[in-house]
Amino acid sequence: MAAYGAAHYRRRREAQGKSVRRADVPAGHKECRTCGEVKPHSEWHRNSTATDGLATRCKACKAIQGRAGHLKRQYGMTEAQRDAMIASQFGVCTICLAAPAIHVDHCHTTGRVRGVLCFNCNSAIGKLGDDPDSLRRAIAYLEGNAWKPTLVAPGVYQLPS
Repeated sequence: MAAYGAAHYRRRREAQGKSVRRADVPAGHKECRTCGEVKPHSEWHRNSTATDGLATRCKACKAIQGRAGHLKRQYGMTEAQRDAMIASQFGVCTICLAAPAIHVDHCHTTGRVRGVLCFNCNSAIGKLGDDPDSLRRAIAYLEGNAWKPTLVAPGVYQLPS
């Protein structure tokens, strides 16, 4: 008669070529199914539907998966494609040429990825509404040529000549 129990179950799963959780995990710890490391419960997100109350992946693996999923959902690109784009820019922002390029910039109308920028440059063009005219006025302002319109009618402005 065959012996049944945890040891039999593990042998059968291994014989089928399926993954088997470690039996030597100390109390207060859990093995991550992605990286295979045994980590303390503080390294796991809570999951009230799981039998042990913890997620199946550790916080670090979940963060990696989340970043990759965000790139794919938001921009339709992989991490390798983003890294290749950063390498083609020599790792720096294409606007300021100083800070590291880490934020994917895209057109909010078409969704097309334009490049990878630093946080400041990406947020600056975003705050200007991705509007080239606003950016031109900002450049003129920085160069000392402030745009001072003349009010000709309610809501209608005329540019100085």
